[in-house]
Amino acid sequence: MGGYILKRLISAVPVLLGITIIVFLIMSLIPGDPATAILGSYATPENVEKLNRDLGLDKPMVQRYFIWLGNMLTGDFGRSFSLNRPVLDEIVERFSATLILAGTAFVLCSVLGVLAGVVSAARQYGLADKAITFIVLIGISVPSFFLGMMMILLFAVNLRWLPVSGMYAIYGGGDLPDLLNHLIMPALALAAVATGVIARLARSAMLEVLRQDYIRTARAKGVPERRVIMGHALRAAMVSIIPVLGIQAGFVLSGAVYIEIVFQWPGVGRMLVEAILKRDLLLVQGGVVFVAACYVMFNIAVDVAQSLLDPRIKT
Repeated sequence: MGGYILKRLISAVPVLLGITIIVFLIMSLIPGDPATAILGSYATPENVEKLNRDLGLDKPMVQRYFIWLGNMLTGDFGRSFSLNRPVLDEIVERFSATLILAGTAFVLCSVLGVLAGVVSAARQYGLADKAITFIVLIGISVPSFFLGMMMILLFAVNLRWLPVSGMYAIYGGGDLPDLLNHLIMPALALAAVATGVIARLARSAMLEVLRQDYIRTARAKGVPERRVIMGHALRAAMVSIIPVLGIQAGFVLSGAVYIEIVFQWPGVGRMLVEAILKRDLLLVQGGVVFVAACYVMFNIAVDVAQSLLDPRIKT
């Protein structure tokens, strides 16, 4: 297992390197002069030249990339000009909020999606299967940001059950109940589409396993149906479900960007949007690379979990 993990970590290096190249090129090729956009009304030729020199924008693109990459490898992501603080400090602080939101949404979509898929497969063509399929299709069809806005309109504006936005109340609060109260709507909105996808694929994986000979043998021996479903079929189906969970984790993490905007959640997604509008290049580049690295590491963890269930994957 140690060798397999090392192999996966080594294979992640070119992926991360490619991500840094793509992010740097995209930010470098954006039309307009970043220094002029940053200075605004103070963009005199002298000020623009000085800021370009301070930011290293007067150097060739290749040289700027290797300077930026070398600094990141030492833990120096640069300094955000708009916030006047180290980029890494801002990312880590914001990422904790994103991790709470995306982590909660991922747990919800994983548990609800797998449970719905198992129930739907166990009751194939029954009333439960049809009801779950109908709900799942609606969940997949409705965009998360639209669902979030409808939830705000219903539960916050009309019924006034939940707060409209933010992570904590402006006055008072700040404790766990306050956090959970603010987390309900964005987490459910973010998890909706992923739950539907996982449920559909979990149903297919379960149906395939339930048709196997050893499942029929277990039933013929009188093994209780609950044990057949949860103890035998689900364990085998998880080998096919776990990769789907890894893919949906990336969807949830990327989807947190617009959900954070809708609900004004103070996470990395909202930070990136604000940084793009302010042309804060180092903050955007550092934030995207950091999130991409977290996603790559999570996929490695998913591959390891899958290999534990099915050792043949390591070969």
